[in-house]
Amino acid sequence: MDPSPSVFLVNPIPEMAPWSQLALMVSLAPTIVLVALVLLGAYVRYTRSVKDRYPPGPIALPLLGNVHQLPMDYQQRKLAEWGRQYGDVVFARFFRTPAVVLNSKEAAIELMEKRSAKYSDRPPFTLLKELMGWDSVLNNLPYGERFRKHRKWLQDALASKPVLTSYQPIQRRETYTLLSGLCDSPELFMDHIKRWAAAIVLEVAYGYRVTHLGDELVQTAERTTVETVIAGSPGSMLVDFFPILKGIPLWMPGSGFKRQAFYVKSLVRMTLDIPYDIVKRAMMAGTAAPSFTAARIEEALSEGILTAEHEEDIKGAAGVMYAAGTDTTVTAMKTFILAMVLHPHVYKQAQAEIDHIVGPERLPDFEDREHLPYLECVLKEVFRWNAPVPLGVPHRSNSEDEYRGFNIPDGAMIIPNIWWMTQNPEVYPEAERFNPDRFMHMSAADSQRTDPRHIVFGFGRRICPGQLFADATLWLAAANVIATMDLTPVQDDYGREIIPEASFISGFVSHPKDFNCSFRPRTEKIRSLITHMSAVNIVSS
Repeated sequence: MDPSPSVFLVNPIPEMAPWSQLALMVSLAPTIVLVALVLLGAYVRYTRSVKDRYPPGPIALPLLGNVHQLPMDYQQRKLAEWGRQYGDVVFARFFRTPAVVLNSKEAAIELMEKRSAKYSDRPPFTLLKELMGWDSVLNNLPYGERFRKHRKWLQDALASKPVLTSYQPIQRRETYTLLSGLCDSPELFMDHIKRWAAAIVLEVAYGYRVTHLGDELVQTAERTTVETVIAGSPGSMLVDFFPILKGIPLWMPGSGFKRQAFYVKSLVRMTLDIPYDIVKRAMMAGTAAPSFTAARIEEALSEGILTAEHEEDIKGAAGVMYAAGTDTTVTAMKTFILAMVLHPHVYKQAQAEIDHIVGPERLPDFEDREHLPYLECVLKEVFRWNAPVPLGVPHRSNSEDEYRGFNIPDGAMIIPNIWWMTQNPEVYPEAERFNPDRFMHMSAADSQRTDPRHIVFGFGRRICPGQLFADATLWLAAANVIATMDLTPVQDDYGREIIPEASFISGFVSHPKDFNCSFRPRTEKIRSLITHMSAVNIVSS
């Protein structure tokens, strides 16, 4: 009988008495400690080397990071100060979130355009998306298939030349309505500007005609925009850095941001749902006007894919036209008017150019644009003087990267300081001064390099898909105001001019502070021309 295999098993480590094991451990202790110290030192050196490879930036505090160094208002100025101190690429931390601030166009283009596959994501935006309900709009979508779907829709609807041409009758009609309003009630010029911008976008998005200043849909959408900005104050944004705060019960102290966010959410639902339902009902009745929303619904019905999720995508894509497009167009137009009131010599020079090219018998139109170079410079300077969105919308890195020998961590918030890119005196001498002449005699290369429109609409795959549409809308309105109106400061009771202040509010969108000015038709003949063109275009379109 074969012996059991266990007989031949030999323990390779002889048993040791307990005191022998203890003696061995004691003898090895210095070696173990030494190895541990070496490993700890290597880890510390590694982590320090990674940290040292981050771009330079201000010293961060534990837990807070650098958030304590940011002012409540005009944060773009502090980020520019960091840029002057540390360079155009600055590393900071806002609580636990790493952030990279880009203070130059060159750095922004390199990362967000040339490396857009790594830098096209968005931060989580817990407040805006989860609490306020802005989760279906392009601005806030994470980079992925849904983002690409929305972007293609909006590019097809807003970027091609044939489509842009098809919107020109709407832009003309609403511009002439704006001029009529400035003739009839110039003291309400701010309201007329808001109506003009909203009317164009709402008709393109929904086929909806705005016929008066107090339009209910416009009022609802504007209230939603205003309340979103109020609810998104810096104190409320803590939930973006600590998402656990979204679970705070409404009865607890400190939950006010949630109550405000839930109120905004009800407004957001109205803003997205009401115009969409108007289009659906009109389509069922066979009375729907051509629009982005009607085209998307018809397309989905023909393909059998009009699910609730698909409808939410259509609502979000149409809604972002208003949410992202109207407010920025309004601030650009208000900035133009403020600049013209403060710089009458610029206004007169632009008028002389239009008078020479267009003449007194008609109003400026799109085909005149290439023949009005000074006006083009004026509008470039408007975008440069007051970038509508000073810090853009942050991007987010989706993987670790290296730039100029520096490490950029995965998940970093990427902040383009558009304000400083347009205010840097090394690029724009006397940057605080409104001066369209800076663009007049540039070479083609310099004109391309310094055109602020290559900055203010964003970067890479997140660039505003409606930039050409918005630019054309602003150009036509500005050209027609210049051609038809005398624009001057208002006067006090003693006939003295009240010169408005060249200052802008702090916020996501940089609006000029409220100001007054006077609009008067240049001649009675021009007033009659405005009345005629307004009536003709209302009937024809």
